[in-house]
Amino acid sequence: MHEHSLKTTFRVYDAADELPPADQVLLAQAQEARASSYSPYSHFRVGAAVLLANGEILGSSNYENASYPMCICAEQSVLAAASSHFPGVPVLAIAVTVQNPKHKIDQPAAPCGACRQVIYETEQKNRQTIRVLMQGETGPVYVFEKGRDLLPLAFGGNFL
Repeated sequence: MHEHSLKTTFRVYDAADELPPADQVLLAQAQEARASSYSPYSHFRVGAAVLLANGEILGSSNYENASYPMCICAEQSVLAAASSHFPGVPVLAIAVTVQNPKHKIDQPAAPCGACRQVIYETEQKNRQTIRVLMQGETGPVYVFEKGRDLLPLAFGGNFL
């Protein structure tokens, strides 16, 4: 038997105004996108924005369905939009922010497992790491230097 350990390092900024200016802009775009969330069932609003290598910023939000497994996550939506509007242009960063009108969320909520897989696959496809910024409605911002750090022991195309 061998014991192994997984370690992830990330930065924590106490508030968004401590971020570098470019990250503040990206997070603000995610917050703006969050306002268009269609979440009539859970009321859990998610906004995501991506910064592309060509300087473009795109935003998107979650889109719920009464059949929950058919919901579209903000992260997957914005990454798909980036790929179809700017094919071949790598994503440099993604910001994700959440809100629930039932109670204030003052800590970051990490992307779901499926979204982590899509972020990882996007890194693989573009041969470019993606910085991940996460924030609740308020509070600290977590910054991961690469999406791969959110998905230890990732399943990739090399297994197929």
